[in-house]
Amino acid sequence: MIIEPRMRGFICLTAHPEGCEQNVKNQIEYVQSKGNIEGAKKVLVIGASTGFGLASRITSAFGSGAATIGVFFEKPPLEGKTASPGWYNSAAFEKEAHKAGLYAKSVNGDAFSNEVKKQTLDLIKADLGQVDLVIYSLASPVRLHPVTGVLHRSVLKPIGATYTNKTVDFHTGLVSEISIEPCQDEDIANTVAVMGGEDWAMWMDALKAENLLAPGATTVAYSYIGPSLTEAVYRKGTIGRAKDHLEATAFEITKSLADVQGKAYVSVNKALVTQASSAIPVIPLYISLLYKTMKEEGIHEGCIEQIQRLYQDRLFTNEAVPVDEKGRIRIDDWEMREDVQAKVAKLWLEATTESLPAIGDLEGYRNDFLNLFGFELEGVDYKADTNEMVGIASIA
Repeated sequence: MIIEPRMRGFICLTAHPEGCEQNVKNQIEYVQSKGNIEGAKKVLVIGASTGFGLASRITSAFGSGAATIGVFFEKPPLEGKTASPGWYNSAAFEKEAHKAGLYAKSVNGDAFSNEVKKQTLDLIKADLGQVDLVIYSLASPVRLHPVTGVLHRSVLKPIGATYTNKTVDFHTGLVSEISIEPCQDEDIANTVAVMGGEDWAMWMDALKAENLLAPGATTVAYSYIGPSLTEAVYRKGTIGRAKDHLEATAFEITKSLADVQGKAYVSVNKALVTQASSAIPVIPLYISLLYKTMKEEGIHEGCIEQIQRLYQDRLFTNEAVPVDEKGRIRIDDWEMREDVQAKVAKLWLEATTESLPAIGDLEGYRNDFLNLFGFELEGVDYKADTNEMVGIASIA
């Protein structure tokens, strides 16, 4: 079939298998171009199919030669209907990993569930014995709690007062004003239940209980802080409460891993185009202005550049991992540079539908968004007939 992007709001309903494969190959080539990283050799990535999780799996495998197990919840293809992009990404990753002689297997299912945890632990036990790095990179809007059976839904809302600011429709380039009503009390608890640290801790407790963590094992979860421009809706909103909980959980996990000399970290990453961030009002406009500024400064990074630098310059240097005053790894350091933020804040005031094409990088934003689904990548013939029925051989 000929596969084209089909949009509904902030979601692309189709994905291109060959485009996703090219995207994965591009990331592998980047990691390989940066040289070997003396990192972990047996790695579990929870949330391994897109964004920072996929970049972590690629960097572990092709930067450090690691055996990887990836956990994700993706939709396989049906005749005449494409899979989700994460399915095609994972198929391409495993194909390249196996070609390179690397162990790579995957578990497709709800990572919040006890069943998927058990399936993953059994696979580690059978094939790897133990893991020395666990990456936690889940991004889900809902969580069925495995103990209570309650279905929690996260919301993106400010706390206490209505938030009004500019946003952009990145499909049309229209800059407009948007207001977001404040959350209710239960919204905070639900968002923390979905996006906080409880499930991360459950994974680590389960791995430790089965003696599947190697001595000195490290675990890393990903977070975001961002600028004052977005803090009312992000860091000081419901998601911010969840991120606070995630960051506090890192200290609890470190305590629980003391007897295996393990450590838990939260890495604060930069703002990037992801399926999740595209749906957050205000963020696309901020990212468009940020991209323009960082590209002009020669310090722009995508997911793979961020994670490769995290591994090479922070996690695996044979020195103590550098952290801020709250114990967090800051790989958002270039985004949060004073000169970068001052420039973005100035551009924000100038941003209109008419001025944005000149002062922002909306084209770069759109291109990155389409790349997530395997579109607009060089070297792919999008007019050619494509087989949507791509399988993943090593789904456990």
